[in-house]
Amino acid sequence: MNSDSREKILAAARKVAQARGYGGLNFRDVAEDVGIKAASMYHHFPTKADLGTAVARRYWEDAAAVLEAISTEEPDPIRALRRYPETFRWALANQNRMCLCSFMAAEYDDLPEPVKREVQAFADVNVAWLKKTLSRAGAVKPRDSERRARAIYAAVAGAQLMARSRADVSLYDELIESYRGAGLLPG
Repeated sequence: MNSDSREKILAAARKVAQARGYGGLNFRDVAEDVGIKAASMYHHFPTKADLGTAVARRYWEDAAAVLEAISTEEPDPIRALRRYPETFRWALANQNRMCLCSFMAAEYDDLPEPVKREVQAFADVNVAWLKKTLSRAGAVKPRDSERRARAIYAAVAGAQLMARSRADVSLYDELIESYRGAGLLPG
């Protein structure tokens, strides 16, 4: 199996995990989506844990790249912070999916250790970017930047969860605006 097949498997597994979490991730459904036999998947991912780990790692790596792109496109840190919620909104707007790592975090006790580490890395990447951007913006005192970054991350992820449970992207938008109005999110 070539690397193109591996990428197709990762893309299909990401969609499944965003819709059904780690518990709903299975080789049969992913293989069917890719158009291969389930047994062929074992060539790249010997276990479900290997697949889950690779999907979660790719997810946070992609998220880190998106955040860096926002920083590059928006040199004004306040404008970059204003765009942060877009990174979670996209999943809702695409078939009412969730952030893969938020979904998996809800299953944390049932995750294999390598998957747990990748899920934690996603949160760490988001909090680090928010902390750095908040500091650049002068939006909070340096000693308060990590606490505010965690609050923003948790609030945005929570808004996504609430909006998903109602299949209503406009609810997400309303919640984000309420965070801005309350001063949690700058801009």
